[in-house]
Amino acid sequence: MATQTRTRPASRGRESAAVVNLSRSRRTIKRFLRHRVAVIGLVIMIGIALFVTVGALFYSEADANYNDTSRRLQPPSQEFPFGTDTIGRNILARIIYGGQISILIGVTAVTVSVVVGTVIGVASGYFGGLVDSVLMRVTEAMLSIPSLLLLLVMAKFFSGKIPTQVILGRSFSGSVIVIVVILGLTSWMTLARIVRSAVLSIRETEYVLAARALGATNRRIILAHVLPNTLAPVIVAATLGVATAILSEAYISFLGVGVQPPTATWGNMLDGSRQFIEDAPWLWFFPGLMIVLTVLSINFIGDGLRDAFDPRSDKKV
Repeated sequence: MATQTRTRPASRGRESAAVVNLSRSRRTIKRFLRHRVAVIGLVIMIGIALFVTVGALFYSEADANYNDTSRRLQPPSQEFPFGTDTIGRNILARIIYGGQISILIGVTAVTVSVVVGTVIGVASGYFGGLVDSVLMRVTEAMLSIPSLLLLLVMAKFFSGKIPTQVILGRSFSGSVIVIVVILGLTSWMTLARIVRSAVLSIRETEYVLAARALGATNRRIILAHVLPNTLAPVIVAATLGVATAILSEAYISFLGVGVQPPTATWGNMLDGSRQFIEDAPWLWFFPGLMIVLTVLSINFIGDGLRDAFDPRSDKKV
């Protein structure tokens, strides 16, 4: 009986914590679903994701790269719904596979950015002192460098130095790896400052002070208490960062120093349409439309997540 009496409060504590977390998650989801623009963005993003994934069941990568100059610059038709490009490739197939690469670059680059920014932000905010000073000076130095200029210079410098890679049956030009690494390593600074500001307030909370008084190690405090409470700003920043990474890839690909053939992206498809803006508008219209829809939908989702994670926005949108 004594053993049962001692174990009941612990089990009840775990159950109550689970109920609190569940109710908090439900409130967050409800706040997001009340954000009509965010829901519209989510629907559009799901449609784009289905387009670039399900579309691969109807067109192979070979179809996207197959060229036939006898059918070059054909306008949209029943055979080629999005028309053909300057060397007779099917634009619809290239948009499907180019979309996979553009979205992959955005997600992977943001993953690198989130890992670097979170580690630096947590270390700077939690340990403070000399660690904080050094890491923040590095962050400020990186912020003082124009990221687009650095991206252009580094992409040009490393262009062609990494051979084409075949991963899971897909061919990726070496420039894809270069762009992902450069985008990830030049976009973590803002996130690091956001995480640092959140950690500065979290480390002074009662539960962190209590854990430290009970002898918990810094590693356990960071993993169990600090990181979980910084997830909200990290998720929002990561979501918006995907849109920024897709746009940045489109910028440098449009300027000719981004992802190189044979890998297609929406950005380098725009680069190939520069000389035919008036004569063949379908060359730039469809990839440009996909970039606009993707970036807008991600930004809408990011706005919805920002409001959903903010308890003060618990009102009807």
